[in-house]
Amino acid sequence: MDKIQADRGRRRLLIGVTSAIGGVGVGALATPFVLSMLPSARAKAAGAPVEADISKVEPGMMVTQEWRGQPVWIINRTPAMMAQLEKNAHLLSDPNSDKSEQPEPCKNVARAMPGHDNMLVVVGICTHLGCSPTEKLKAGNEGGMGSDWPGGFLCPCHGSKYDLSARVFKNMPAPLNMRIPPYTYLDDQRLLIGANKKGG
Repeated sequence: MDKIQADRGRRRLLIGVTSAIGGVGVGALATPFVLSMLPSARAKAAGAPVEADISKVEPGMMVTQEWRGQPVWIINRTPAMMAQLEKNAHLLSDPNSDKSEQPEPCKNVARAMPGHDNMLVVVGICTHLGCSPTEKLKAGNEGGMGSDWPGGFLCPCHGSKYDLSARVFKNMPAPLNMRIPPYTYLDDQRLLIGANKKGG
């Protein structure tokens, strides 16, 4: 009887030790597999909001900031550029940006945050086939666009033209205005691209 009970006790001990070692082994094998399914730091950074310093963006100047692998243009429009925006309405496919993508506060002629009307923040990608338009900010013949050019952007791929609010002109291959990303002002000299006021 004692030998049988001792064998049972040993068997229980061996089963317990084997189970514990097996559990540790399964955990050790599963950890790299589970970690490989989590997004990498690089992937997290690719979708993270990006801070842009706009303190040195002079009137009439454009700078580019990368966000999610896309060029985001930040343009400080002059008073003359701003005055031209209202005059373009009859030339545009979607002058009020009803069909186009932008944060709700940017649903205006300037397509900009209230209080910062002169600053255009736009994803610099044509809505036709994804080419990056070239800036032709100066009105008139200076940019080689003709004397009636109001200033804006020209897509070199298929000729789509946009005004200084990145709104597409009528009868162009591009179906929509360029996209305004979510963004918010941290202060008068810095903005955060990829986050709205609530941080989302």
